[in-house]
Amino acid sequence: MWAPVRGGLTYREAQLAMELVAATGLLRSIEIAEVNPILDRENRTAALTVDLVASALGATIL
Repeated sequence: MWAPVRGGLTYREAQLAMELVAATGLLRSIEIAEVNPILDRENRTAALTVDLVASALGATIL
């Protein structure tokens, strides 16, 4: 479940960070933690995770 934290990154900020990482060409590994399908309402966290990993691997929204 997407749980924003006061002072934390927004979805767009996190996605931009992943796009910037991809642009460097230096990404060699990525670790995904704390995606619990039992607590994931309507698969929202999994979809968010896929979007952010795709951005880290070079996908862009524009």
